[in-house]
Amino acid sequence: MGKMIAIRDAYGAALKELGEQNTKIVGLEADVASSTKSGIFGKAFPERYFNVGISELNMVSMAAGFAREGMIPYVNTFAVFMTTRGADPIQSLIAYDNLNVKLCGTYCGLSDSYDGASHQAITDLAFVRAIPNMTVITAADGAETRKAVFAMAEHDGPVYLRLSRAEAPVYYSDDMDFQIGRGITVREGGDVTIITTGTVLHKALEAADLLAQEGISATVVDMHTIKPIDRDLVIQCAIRTGAIVTVEEHSIYGGLGSAVAEVLVENKPVPMKRIGAVDFAESGDYGELLVKYGYSPQAIAGKCRAVIRRK
Repeated sequence: MGKMIAIRDAYGAALKELGEQNTKIVGLEADVASSTKSGIFGKAFPERYFNVGISELNMVSMAAGFAREGMIPYVNTFAVFMTTRGADPIQSLIAYDNLNVKLCGTYCGLSDSYDGASHQAITDLAFVRAIPNMTVITAADGAETRKAVFAMAEHDGPVYLRLSRAEAPVYYSDDMDFQIGRGITVREGGDVTIITTGTVLHKALEAADLLAQEGISATVVDMHTIKPIDRDLVIQCAIRTGAIVTVEEHSIYGGLGSAVAEVLVENKPVPMKRIGAVDFAESGDYGELLVKYGYSPQAIAGKCRAVIRRK
C-alpha cells in the first residue's frame, strides 16, 4: 500500500485534468464544491461550471439539457442527495433517454461519518443499479479514481460514480489497467474469495494477510464496476475457491452483495456471506464506525472462516 490520498481530492484533480483535454466537459454543483472538490474544475474553467445551489433535482435536470446539446456533464453532490433528491430526473430524463451524463456522488457509505445517518449513503447503489442503461462504478483509491473519471468520459451513456470522502491507501500504480465492466484480481488464493468495491479494498487485503497467517489463502477482487458486473470473474472465483465473501460500504440489500449473489445463484451456487450495512448507522469517528459495523480486517477474516466451514 502507498500513501494516503483522499478520494475526493483525487477526483477534483482528475476532473480538472480531464477538462484541460476535453472542452465538452462541463461541471454542475449543488453548493458543496469545497466538499466534492469539483471546485477545482470550476476555478480552472468558470465558463463551464455551474453552481445551482441546493437544488439537486434541478441540477440533474440541467445536466440532461447539456447532454442533449452534445456536452458531457459531470454532476456533483453528496451521494445520498444525488440519488434521493435527484432521483426523478435521473430515472425519467437521463436513464430513460440514455443520455451521456456522469453522476458523481461523493461522501458515500459511512464516510460522512460525523453528519450521521441523514448524510451517510447506504442505499444509493440499490437505486442506481436497478435503473436501465445506468453504469455503476465505485473507486477504491486515488489512482483508480483518476482512471474512472477518464474512462467515464469515453463511455457513451449515463454513469454513476461513487466516491468516498475519506482518505485511502493508494494500492494501484498510475498505469493500472482500468476497464469498465472488468473486475481486478489483486490477490490470488484457493480457499475463499473476498469481493470488494470501494475503499474497503485495503481492509480486505489486510484480512487476507491475517488469514494467510493461519494457512488460509484468499483471492481478493476489486469489483469496481457493479453494473455491468464482471459475471465471468465471479463465476471463475466460485469455481476456484468454492466460497465467497462480499464487502461493501453499503446496505447488504441491492448493492454488490446482491449483484454477486444473483450471478452465483444462476450459474455456480457456493457458500456466501455479505458484509455491509443492515440498518442506519450513527454519528461518530469514521474509523470507529467501520470497526463497529463489521468492516475491520478481523471481522472480514471471521466471515471468511465461517463461509469456508460451509464448503
